[in-house]
Amino acid sequence: MIAAGVLALSGWLGLALLITTSLPTVGPRWLFFFLLTLAATGSSLPFLWLLDRRFATGRTATASILLRQALLVALYADFCIWLQINRSLSLPLAILIALGLYAMERLLRLIDRSQWRPWR
Repeated sequence: MIAAGVLALSGWLGLALLITTSLPTVGPRWLFFFLLTLAATGSSLPFLWLLDRRFATGRTATASILLRQALLVALYADFCIWLQINRSLSLPLAILIALGLYAMERLLRLIDRSQWRPWR
């Protein structure tokens, strides 16, 4: 949770500083997406941990799985903001992107669960 706090705090403070002090040219735009990724990852990590603890059936997710899920949430936020720049994001497209990322995560969890590890 300390890492999530550091990620969220640095991301949100950096975004606030970037939005208030710079013009939207190429460099600050890429910095915006980087800081948005940090902020979304750090903000979603505690919620994903709580959801995993509450709804886990059997074994809980490891730290790497939770970080991967938080990065997928950040990727979704980045992708939606990127599509909103030229006004091509719509609600059906946002839902389709979310379903695609959810399906990808389920497949990755299925692959992870199917690997045989004798030390567990």
